[in-house]
Amino acid sequence: MLLERVETPGIAHVSYLVGDEGRAVVVDPRRDVEVYVARAAAAGCRITDVVETHRNEDYVVGSVELAERTGAAIWHADAQLPYRYGAPARPAQTWTLGRFTLEVLATPGHTPGGLSYLLREAGGAPWIVFTGDTLFAGEVGRTDLVDAARSREMAALLFRSLFGTLLPLGDEVVVAPGHGAGSVCGTAIAGRPWTTIGLERRLNPALALADEGAFVDAVSGVGERPPYFRRMEVLNLEGAPLLGPLPVPPLLSPEEFAAAAGQGLVVDARSESAFAAAHVPAALSLALETLGPHAGWLLPYDRPLLLVTDGGETDEAVRRLLRLGYDHIAGVLGGGMAAWHAAGLPAAAVEVWTAEEHRRRLAAGRDAVVVDVRTPAEAAASPVAGALHVALGDLPGRAAELPPAGPILTLCPLGRRSMTAASVLKAHGRDDVAVLLGGLAAWRALAGDLSPASGPVEEEVRR
Repeated sequence: MLLERVETPGIAHVSYLVGDEGRAVVVDPRRDVEVYVARAAAAGCRITDVVETHRNEDYVVGSVELAERTGAAIWHADAQLPYRYGAPARPAQTWTLGRFTLEVLATPGHTPGGLSYLLREAGGAPWIVFTGDTLFAGEVGRTDLVDAARSREMAALLFRSLFGTLLPLGDEVVVAPGHGAGSVCGTAIAGRPWTTIGLERRLNPALALADEGAFVDAVSGVGERPPYFRRMEVLNLEGAPLLGPLPVPPLLSPEEFAAAAGQGLVVDARSESAFAAAHVPAALSLALETLGPHAGWLLPYDRPLLLVTDGGETDEAVRRLLRLGYDHIAGVLGGGMAAWHAAGLPAAAVEVWTAEEHRRRLAAGRDAVVVDVRTPAEAAASPVAGALHVALGDLPGRAAELPPAGPILTLCPLGRRSMTAASVLKAHGRDDVAVLLGGLAAWRALAGDLSPASGPVEEEVRR
């Protein structure tokens, strides 16, 4: 039997490849589909079908790409949506995979037409349920992403899907969700890569709410919605443009890169420490690990992107951008920053402070405007006294609201978001920006000495 769990870093997406006796099905594939083709071939299986659990919001689904490569049929969720590809999967529809059967279950709630897919063993007993964004480890799907005004209505549908369809499958059934910890499609997904109905019944806080009214009250509500979701929803109805082999952006000389940067946006995917030391002026710092979570908040779709990498990271950076629909990657800086320096072109830097250095500055009466760029939920859970809170995704539109007199010290849990925030502010003309090394951990370590001398800010910058 073939059973593969394919993780997509950056967006915490999980897809699945399941097959037997020469036939395989892929559940919710990502856009770069080589991994499914290769693993199916290695197992002696042909991919005959691609199934979707819902109209995905946070990445470009690879159904059309995979069908082009393999000839597979596509089955999508929600027959009411105007899909331009595939056919709607219907509740109780089945596929025979050798000794096993895959069956469609209607599980609306995260989306109106959401589906799950139940894999049954040879004797018909339920074994694995692929739940998409309906049920996660430790969490359930958000109900506000399709339409915030319908969140309570969708929460009621989700309650019935969970308690009426999924939980009755039995505690021994394995749950294979569409996302892991870190996804914005759930607010507190646990780190269990595999889980079961029984574990979720015991450990999932939402499943402890067996009263529908209490469940709806707890689950409904409006959370953060990255702006790129709208584009994903369109691409995942129309079918994204075909990629073929992974696109390889042209290598540009430093002079060519500098000329192209005037019309595009430079994205620096190197580490935050490398960016701090020297970078192309006005570049946006998005270290490779943050391209998934933050690119969709900060990168426009109407400008070409130019990449600065450490060389070996280029293919992965391209993949992560393509998964979010950023197809216009105009070039890569050939030779990296070493070539840029050798060409005698100007470079910029970001000042970094240790917590001890910040303490000494405060003791000398040199205050800084501390800007906390964590999410509202993070900031509410552990507020930083005296800091302004502007979530990173909101910063480009709100940079002008920050006090005109600096310096500004950006703060986040580890420092990556802080460096991205500093690059945003520098691109908006703020040169008096520094990043706290060690982030919030360093701040907490010297908490008694890091309160601004002037006391708490009188009026917080709010969302």
